[in-house]
Amino acid sequence: MTRREQYESRTEELLLPILNEHNFELVDVEYIKEAGTWYLRAYIDKEGGITIDDCELVSRALGDLLDKEDFIEDSYIMEVSSPGLGRPLKKDKDFERSMGEEVEIRLFRPIDQQKEYIGALAAYDKDTVTIELEDMSQMTIERKNIALIRLAFDF
Repeated sequence: MTRREQYESRTEELLLPILNEHNFELVDVEYIKEAGTWYLRAYIDKEGGITIDDCELVSRALGDLLDKEDFIEDSYIMEVSSPGLGRPLKKDKDFERSMGEEVEIRLFRPIDQQKEYIGALAAYDKDTVTIELEDMSQMTIERKNIALIRLAFDF
């Protein structure tokens, strides 16, 4: 397990009791470096959506625990936020909730000279994702080839 994965995993362990107490859902935790600065981000959600007050409540509680535990060696910025509309599907519950919905898939490498596909999420397992295309045909894509999968939205 990499240092990044250890930090994310430990942060999830600290977050879950806080989120369970308030009936919030943990969407994701990421520890990434952007423009030379480390960020520890927690994405949370709840039925009806997350408010700024919800984010502040979780941020304060998590910040206190992170200060107490002090397991991250780097200096970093902690953020707690809603996952937003363009949130990627990562966990089984994300896929379950999105069954039948239109998803956008971006690939690492083209299939049939195309790197982006849109279709209704028809099935998934630990190795593959199947979508129904506009022409009613189905396409199964190996997860290891997917750079991003998220709900498609039109503006």
